[in-house]
Amino acid sequence: MHFGNVPVLGMIRDMPFLHVFVLVFVGLVVSAIFTRLAFAVSEKIARAPLVDVFVSIFTWVPWVAGWWLGGWTGLGAALLAHLLFLHTFCAVDRALRGKPGRTLQQAQARVLGGWRNQLCLLVQTPAIPVFWFIRVAEIVLYPPIAWLGKLPTYRSSEWVNLSRHKFDGLVGHDLLWCWYCDWMTGLWSLGSDMLRNIESFWCPIRFCDACKNCNACTDFPDVEKWAPADGTVEDAVKLFDQHYDGRRKNSWWGHPDRKEN
Repeated sequence: MHFGNVPVLGMIRDMPFLHVFVLVFVGLVVSAIFTRLAFAVSEKIARAPLVDVFVSIFTWVPWVAGWWLGGWTGLGAALLAHLLFLHTFCAVDRALRGKPGRTLQQAQARVLGGWRNQLCLLVQTPAIPVFWFIRVAEIVLYPPIAWLGKLPTYRSSEWVNLSRHKFDGLVGHDLLWCWYCDWMTGLWSLGSDMLRNIESFWCPIRFCDACKNCNACTDFPDVEKWAPADGTVEDAVKLFDQHYDGRRKNSWWGHPDRKEN
């Protein structure tokens, strides 16, 4: 392939930044097409564990590929290629499936302003690796903890999945960020339920700080039933004996399986 007398492919190879940029961008486009075809065959790709693979492809894999191909320069190129791909996806999706009427992005821009809303969304993207660390812990660490501690196990597919693409009129930027929230909320909720089992089993004692108890009660509903902070270890032991008999899974005290039995 030439452009005039200049071999374009050779020129790209001789420019590490451009080389990585093109490879990552093309790779993401091909992955998007493949993902759409795979989804047409089966919606199982929208549920864990398959969704973990596809979310990886569109989050951290391009960054690692860029680093592997070109170090810091490659990482910078991968980040820019990733950003361009996401905006291209949003524009194309909006053009193909958009409907008349306002979008969530427009409504948010009315409150925050266009540039401020976009910048706020971009500032959230570094949290993606944090969520991935949580997801890896759910996959790798919790199963042996659950086996050793006889804690409840979970079907990740019931928590970590994507479904907001089915919402009528959700396209472009709205769809992209709602997918992100869809994934993040599911894995966070799953991790929170796992932590509830661990906390209520190993340390059912309220905190000395009343504000902390109040703040924690949303994510740890058992906190109101734990032993009082001004009590004794015997109080905690009695509560432990009351809630754990060794014949059932050691779930947190408000877990659905306790309501079923």
